[in-house]
Amino acid sequence: MTPYPTNRSTAPPGRPFRRTAGIALLAAGTVLAGPTAALGTNAPPGSPTPNAQSRSAEADSSRAASTGAAAGSPVGFGASSELSTSTRLQDRRSLVVGDRAYAMGDESGLYPAAGWHVRGEMGGFWSQPIKLLDGIWFGLDGNWLGKEIAAQKYTSGHGYSRIDYGGDVKVRRTDFVPDGVRATLVGLTLSSTTAKTVTLDVDAHSELMQSYPWDWTTPSAKDANLPDTGDYTAGALRFREQGTPKYPNAPAHDYAAFVGSSLRPTDHQLGSDHRGPQDPAVICPKDGTTPARCDDSLTGNGTGGRLTYHVKLAPGQGTTIWFAVAGSDKGSPDAQREYGKALSDPDKLFKAKTAERQQIDSQSAVDLPGDRLLQQSVEWSKQNLADSVQQANNLQIRDVNEGKDFPAPAGTVKTARWIGAGFPDYPWLFATDGEYTAYAAVAAGQFDIVKEHLKALRDVSDILNQRSGKVAHEVTPTGSVYFGSNQSAGNTDETVKFPSTVALLWRWTGDNKFRDEMYDFSVRNLQYVYRELDKDGDGWPEGLANVERAGMGVEKLDSTVYLARGLRDLADLAASKHDTKTQQWATGKANDLESRFEAQWWVPQAMGYADSVDLATDPTNDNTPIFQRHWIGVTPMEAVLTKPNGSAPLASAEHANIALDQREKPCYTGEFGLFHTGTGPTSDPAGNPGPSCDPIVSQVKSERSIFGLNTSIMAVAEGNFGRLGPKQQQVYTTGNAQIQLDPSVWELPGAMPEIAPSPDSPANIGRAFYDRSMALQAWGAYGILWPVIHQQLGVDPDLGHGRVSVVPQVPGGQQKVAGSNIRVGHGSLDVTARLTGKALRTEVTAHGVGAAVTVGAVVPAGSTVRSVFVNGHQAQYELVTTTRGTEVRVQARGAQTDLTVTLR
Repeated sequence: MTPYPTNRSTAPPGRPFRRTAGIALLAAGTVLAGPTAALGTNAPPGSPTPNAQSRSAEADSSRAASTGAAAGSPVGFGASSELSTSTRLQDRRSLVVGDRAYAMGDESGLYPAAGWHVRGEMGGFWSQPIKLLDGIWFGLDGNWLGKEIAAQKYTSGHGYSRIDYGGDVKVRRTDFVPDGVRATLVGLTLSSTTAKTVTLDVDAHSELMQSYPWDWTTPSAKDANLPDTGDYTAGALRFREQGTPKYPNAPAHDYAAFVGSSLRPTDHQLGSDHRGPQDPAVICPKDGTTPARCDDSLTGNGTGGRLTYHVKLAPGQGTTIWFAVAGSDKGSPDAQREYGKALSDPDKLFKAKTAERQQIDSQSAVDLPGDRLLQQSVEWSKQNLADSVQQANNLQIRDVNEGKDFPAPAGTVKTARWIGAGFPDYPWLFATDGEYTAYAAVAAGQFDIVKEHLKALRDVSDILNQRSGKVAHEVTPTGSVYFGSNQSAGNTDETVKFPSTVALLWRWTGDNKFRDEMYDFSVRNLQYVYRELDKDGDGWPEGLANVERAGMGVEKLDSTVYLARGLRDLADLAASKHDTKTQQWATGKANDLESRFEAQWWVPQAMGYADSVDLATDPTNDNTPIFQRHWIGVTPMEAVLTKPNGSAPLASAEHANIALDQREKPCYTGEFGLFHTGTGPTSDPAGNPGPSCDPIVSQVKSERSIFGLNTSIMAVAEGNFGRLGPKQQQVYTTGNAQIQLDPSVWELPGAMPEIAPSPDSPANIGRAFYDRSMALQAWGAYGILWPVIHQQLGVDPDLGHGRVSVVPQVPGGQQKVAGSNIRVGHGSLDVTARLTGKALRTEVTAHGVGAAVTVGAVVPAGSTVRSVFVNGHQAQYELVTTTRGTEVRVQARGAQTDLTVTLR
């Protein structure tokens, strides 16, 4: 596995640390599962609706969407909601997600063994905290879909996926996961030009197992995974795993899964195989990547079954059969209830799913004529966030000490909802990931899930760490905490980021109740750092952080930067609560840290900031800067500190512009964004594989892996200093957008992956399914949504203090940016900014915002203000110098403000 930008302590030994209404599902004439009702027309699946505009499966799929319904899309659903691909389908992972279940296979409809926490077992069908099935396979008249009947096209939609197959009988497969139900639904629509009866076989292979332990932990996944049993009941396959594993503190469990349809099968079989065309199973190797494709793991302990149906097809009329995969960690009756919910009305559930996703699409909707790729990335990034929401109940919180222990649980969290970090190997609760992703989510108007994520972190952390204030790093859906207890060395950065994330939500929502609920924990976060993680009393926090590499000092740059921000945010929260003692304490610490920061951390020869100080192995190195070219060198420009007299990044403007110029060079930036670790002189035996941009000799080798997070940090940092040009921020927003939307680059259409194809990280599509980075990683949305909504459109709420600022900046080389239905509190904003010749124009409409609104514009460098008009009348204005440039600001009067600034 390629190295992670954060200290992903889950790496096994030997791995580096890391818009329309009236949607019907298909143009089908008959539904044979769920309520039997006609859906749409009697046209065969794939027939366009009137005035439809077809789209190329490859060349046009990353372009701005056309209007009307796409050929083959659900009736009434616009083409803008779909992306399709038709090449190398068996090499690409597929994914559908709901908050209570998800499923991953390949884009031909098969289920190769995937993932590496439990090697080969992270794909298939899941309902947190357990896996249900390895896969489900469909055969038509003895020929398996995805094997003898080849898939022709895979389509990603907003909340669903679809596969089209060729053959005499046309087959369309639609998968989705209804929210609130522990089940995945699969709809098969069959159509024929002649009347016939076809035999439909459905194979399912179980793998009931919990999400923790893993292959290399003690106990291991193999220790925990008991044999499955299978039987046939009420027209469905039922799989169960019951018992108590044989290791100390192992809980007794009763896992169950149901597979079937409300159409009654004519026959069934039970047996150890039943993997469709993937029998006999190829078992994944313990080590290495040969064979590159396998079907089951050495940990596997499942069983299988087959359901057979005879389906009558009328000529020219589509027939849809719905299948459900449902399960529960609470026994067979509960699993059967979930199964019944899923099949009660699949079409209604699909409509609810797509309606919810249309609502998400309508929030923070943008019009970017000068950057349609970025506009489309905003659309899909909002969906990526929605696809990352997970929930588990009754988490048994225990400190497993990086996989070394399995103690009795310290307590229980009744319900946790969170933004899953990445699929398939990280769909659980992380502090680091959630804190970065929160900025994307608030920009998208998805407030509730961020609140729930923070509440879950607090609840788990307080049980785990006896209310010390330390934030847990990595929490699996079972409640096992791999890293982040009081006995762990880190991660310091996520403890100091927590108050900032609370403040972020408070400012965007004005929710004082939420502030009050999180306040005590936020205070304890920073008290813990000063009590436990500043042993030498120098004010620079100690402990692990986002990057851990050889030769680093114990005090890290990113922890220092985020502590500075956290102190200012805690002071702001404290002031709003009239907690003078905490406000003064946090302000005093912040003033001290900021006053010494540049002198301590800036390295002139490197033209950048040190990655760490205070080398523990060298007593003579007490705060000597250590420069290693890691991505965290960008954080002083990325993190904005909020003070009573205004906001600005921690880095000085002079040093920031030098450092950002440096990071734009090929030592640090590749085709799709920012490297994890830049190239240059090094004492590492691996040598320097790239150009040198400074004379500093680093102790570590470069890591030319481009993570969506690294690139996001750089995009945000550029925006904080008004650097929105084609060779500045646009390099990084385009990089993240391309890996999500460019057919020549993507693996899963519309999903932003964890790592871009990079010199040191080959593209996922060419790697073994059990040796890939994440197909969907949530944090990359930070580098899309925050730059567009907050920086380009300039939306900056401070509802905790009853005010909102809207000061757009049109990117260099562009003339217009616009956004509508941007949520702030209980209201919303519509914003349009234009730059035409010598005139800047900002139009803002506030809908129920209930706060004082400031409207403005950033004056282009080299220009000065000649006149300012508001709603057609010359107006008084304020000129404010910021790191973005000179801002013109006026106070809005009424719901609509039309500001025109004439330049000279």
